Amino acid sequence: MERRSEKILSRPEWSINRAYYKSMGYSDSDLEKPIIGIANAWSTTVPGHFNLRQVSEAVKEGIREAGGTPVEFGVIGACDGIAEGHEGMRYILPTRDIITHSIELMVQAHQYDGVVLLGSCDKIVPGMLMAAARLNLPSIFVNGGPMLSGPMIHGRKADTTSILEGVGKLKKGEISEAELVKMEDSCAPTCGSCSFLGTANTMCCIAEAMGMSLPGSAMIPAVYNDRMKVAQESGRKVVLLVKEDIKARDIITRKSIENAVRLSSAIGGSTNTALHIPAIAYEGKVDFDMEDFDKLSRTTPLIAKMNPAASPNVIDFYESGGVPVVMNEINELLHLECMTVTGKTVKENISGAQSPNNEIVKTYQDPFSSTGGLAVLYGNLAPDSAVTKPAAIKSDMLTFEGPAIVFNSEEQANTAIMNQEVKEGDVVVIRYEGPKGGPGMPEMFKAMKLLYGMGLADKVALVTDGRFSGTNNGCFVGHISPEAQEGGTIALVENGDVITIDIPERVLHLKVDDETLAQRRSLWQAPEPRVKEGYLFLYSKLAESADKGAIIKTRL
Repeated sequence: MERRSEKILSRPEWSINRAYYKSMGYSDSDLEKPIIGIANAWSTTVPGHFNLRQVSEAVKEGIREAGGTPVEFGVIGACDGIAEGHEGMRYILPTRDIITHSIELMVQAHQYDGVVLLGSCDKIVPGMLMAAARLNLPSIFVNGGPMLSGPMIHGRKADTTSILEGVGKLKKGEISEAELVKMEDSCAPTCGSCSFLGTANTMCCIAEAMGMSLPGSAMIPAVYNDRMKVAQESGRKVVLLVKEDIKARDIITRKSIENAVRLSSAIGGSTNTALHIPAIAYEGKVDFDMEDFDKLSRTTPLIAKMNPAASPNVIDFYESGGVPVVMNEINELLHLECMTVTGKTVKENISGAQSPNNEIVKTYQDPFSSTGGLAVLYGNLAPDSAVTKPAAIKSDMLTFEGPAIVFNSEEQANTAIMNQEVKEGDVVVIRYEGPKGGPGMPEMFKAMKLLYGMGLADKVALVTDGRFSGTNNGCFVGHISPEAQEGGTIALVENGDVITIDIPERVLHLKVDDETLAQRRSLWQAPEPRVKEGYLFLYSKLAESADKGAIIKTRL
């Protein structure tokens, strides 16, 4: 079968293209081999991507060894952590689709035969998987690995979220500024994706469960030598995929997406997976909705627990066997026949992985919980769905009812929390923070961390049409659809209205009668857009609702 690159590199009609490559030092021999694009999100801005230059070199070695020619290009990647709690967070989710578009444009413009995707962090990983599904070429995903944990602080190994919790404790006079600085110096001792099970590490685990990464590779720490070995082997494998004509949609299928949701549910993955899985499914032309997501989560036991649901971090999870162990434990729920980037099936990849049955990973017969880490709620406050994470919520907070205290932005809510205006028993409502209203659907990360620091995390609830960090814990419900900017019921909530959250029954209800809601709706007007220019303005016009993955549609 003729390779794509051969069509634009054959003599004499395409000698000009050969000349362009030769100007950079490529030889005739290089141009006769499969041309493998390397989409590298390396930067010195994102800790999870800081080592990707080294990872890329190892990938190139593997590609050359297997008889391919690597061609590298850069991809943007923003750090959720640095963007948290300020205007920058509005730009984070929109970068996901820019990443997808840019990879498509580069790969198609240059007609690469295959592509290696290098990324580690929150929106970069799903953006790259979306690109793989859209392009449908031989593809493999390689991540840079998580950072090591910091020292024990307040009963658990420190990570970057320890700082915001520390700020709350500083405000309450429980720690000194010198103690806070000490946390700052020690909580992130190496580069890598953050050491808790946030969106970054969840998505890397999902890529492995989906079959797009080598088995056992997702949680290898950034600073371990095995990280380079996996990168090199991934380079060899992508050339094999090209030679055997195994494309991304041979791997990203309805069944492999179900496997990925099962794995995420079994480890208590981030709520953001409820955005990214539907988006990947869309790009892979797979029908998959929020009801499918909840059905899988309901029927998958939670067999692994780590921060933010428990004190161990992802390094402890890695040392307990990581993704292969969990998948082998729940193998009777999986589609074991699914193809993977190894050229082998899921069954072949996970065979022999044994559960240590410790405080981090339990067995299928004796799980932490009989249902998975995420739940999809419905009700008059969320007709099209809302998402929460029972794995990160104390059992006595799985049902909650209280009066609403309403804020029209995250900034308003954060100020009120810091000023101690939020009281025990309240349901904090943060609205106009959805894909269109935010715009960009920012995370309510800071609000939840401030509540924790103020001692209110298990005494109040928070609901929003925005989203949450994978590190948040406490009673929270996000992704409320339709969002306030589009006239969803959340736009009609008033201070003092009673809100009921019943996670076991999957209910989110506003205790206001239909007649009153209809009257309020007749008076409601959409507020002026927050952003009236630039990419966020464009995104606010194009983005779909949260229940559809906040995607930008790219086909009829």
